[in-house]
Amino acid sequence: MLSHLITALRASLVTLVVTCALYPLAVTGLGQLLFPDQANGSLVTDARGSTVGSGIIGQAFSRPAYLQGRPSAAGSGYDAAASSGSNLGPTSQKLRDRAVADAQRLAQENPDAPGLVPGELVTASGSGLDPHVSPEAASWQVPRVAHARGVAPERIQAVVDAHTEGRTFGILGEPRVNVLGVNLALDRQFGAPAGVERGEGATLAKP
Repeated sequence: MLSHLITALRASLVTLVVTCALYPLAVTGLGQLLFPDQANGSLVTDARGSTVGSGIIGQAFSRPAYLQGRPSAAGSGYDAAASSGSNLGPTSQKLRDRAVADAQRLAQENPDAPGLVPGELVTASGSGLDPHVSPEAASWQVPRVAHARGVAPERIQAVVDAHTEGRTFGILGEPRVNVLGVNLALDRQFGAPAGVERGEGATLAKP
């Protein structure tokens, strides 16, 4: 009996050392060596070197001078600690009311936008953290951003085009635009809108 107990304790100790120490250390080390940016959260910095967000986690933008992303049902919105969808089904009146209200707001805020409000701007992603919109949804917002910044729409569109990402490996996914990346590029090229302070809305600092 004692010999079996000692064998079990040895096996448990070896398992704990391997799974709780050696394996995590090896994976962490390989991550830092091979993919340091991703391993540290794909953090994004502004022109002053201050961290303003992550390239893989969306955030809320409400000022007219910035592109807006998809709505979020994660926690209070874009909460990485509470990644989730709303779990509301297609027949949900609550979902319909929220989407209709968002569509009406977007239409009012974008009076010069071409065509109807893109569906993705009123539908949350499954994670609630999607940092991207389609090139079409980004271009739809260009007139509003151009007006708020006092520049020609063509110049805003050029920034969007320059930051449009293609399909991964040329075949996976769809072309997409990282909202935070474009908004930072807009501030670098045209300056931050008056009144934007760190921690407010976009958390974008003046360059």
